[in-house]
Amino acid sequence: MFGLNASELKLLRRLNTPAKIQDWLETVPANFEPGGDTLISPRRVIRERRAHCLEGALLAAAALWVNGERPLLLDLKTVEADFYHVVALFRRHGRWGAISKSNHAVLRYREPIFRTVRELALSYFHEYFLNDGRKTLRSYARPLDLRRFAQRQWLTDESDLWYIGEALDDQPHYPLLDKKMTASLRRADPLEIKAGRITQWKRRR
Repeated sequence: MFGLNASELKLLRRLNTPAKIQDWLETVPANFEPGGDTLISPRRVIRERRAHCLEGALLAAAALWVNGERPLLLDLKTVEADFYHVVALFRRHGRWGAISKSNHAVLRYREPIFRTVRELALSYFHEYFLNDGRKTLRSYARPLDLRRFAQRQWLTDESDLWYIGEALDDQPHYPLLDKKMTASLRRADPLEIKAGRITQWKRRR
């Protein structure tokens, strides 16, 4: 099923709630991509025990799909100086939540309390800043349903899934701010910046 072997399927079936998926992702070390950029499949995340944000979101989407939910990704786009973020979406009682793989103390799990995807995206705005305090989140995308790639076996592919990254880029993106809002933004203060530097996993030298 889904191209998964018995042990992979057993694991993903055990991750049958968003909270369980998030808890499992917290045990997976950050993928610092020492050999160059990667976009590894859920199979490789399980085997190699590493993931960056998009790889973690793919694993979360796979677990949701195995357990009968839609595998949806949400792309959060920033200014060029910062890194984009991707989360897996889920719904409970008509409200949206998100599963997130982040090495930082911010940009993490969201409880399913948001009426719209836009509301959920906005919940990441104040946490999204550079080391100089500039707030960088600018837009969010229409959710990407990974069922469209079922024939490409994205759960188990041994190659990097660059086509999914390209599909996220190609999704329609909707602005969160207008020019006047952007011009009047206050920078994050020193305490916020200090908190934002807290990381869970340390890069190996």
